[in-house]
Amino acid sequence: MKVEKRLNVAYGSNLNLGQMVMRCKAAKVYGKGMLKGYRLLFKGQMENAYCTIEKKRGGKVPVVVWELEPEDEKALDFYEGYPRFYEKEDVKVTLEDGTVITAMVYIMTDKILDRIHLNLPSRSYLETVKEGYKAAGFDETFIEEALAISEKAIKKYPPKFL
Repeated sequence: MKVEKRLNVAYGSNLNLGQMVMRCKAAKVYGKGMLKGYRLLFKGQMENAYCTIEKKRGGKVPVVVWELEPEDEKALDFYEGYPRFYEKEDVKVTLEDGTVITAMVYIMTDKILDRIHLNLPSRSYLETVKEGYKAAGFDETFIEEALAISEKAIKKYPPKFL
């Protein structure tokens, strides 16, 4: 019986090649592309927010597509806290050569209260994501826009402390 490989869309810390090598021993880069109709966001608790995406007309997010073996997907499920923190969806990605493929992506759930708020990431997490963007040759403007969205939300709705 042949084991089915799966394509996975990475837009946050899973862009970081070093981290993916540690997590997913057999994963291979399938290609780079653009996820259209979405935008990048940081959600979570203050200084502990993580990347996610949400649908946005006209939006786009640069992505790396990984080819995963079943054991890699299990490792990513664990890392992403699936199904509690992140859910899986199939999305269409336009690769650099114009080919459109369908691949699985993790999107942060809105079922856990401390995961639904726009917020800022820790410095180390942000650096991990930036390293992945640099390695992939992506424009960091996407990260800067996501940070600006979080900063605007924090100013409008400051965190309440008990």
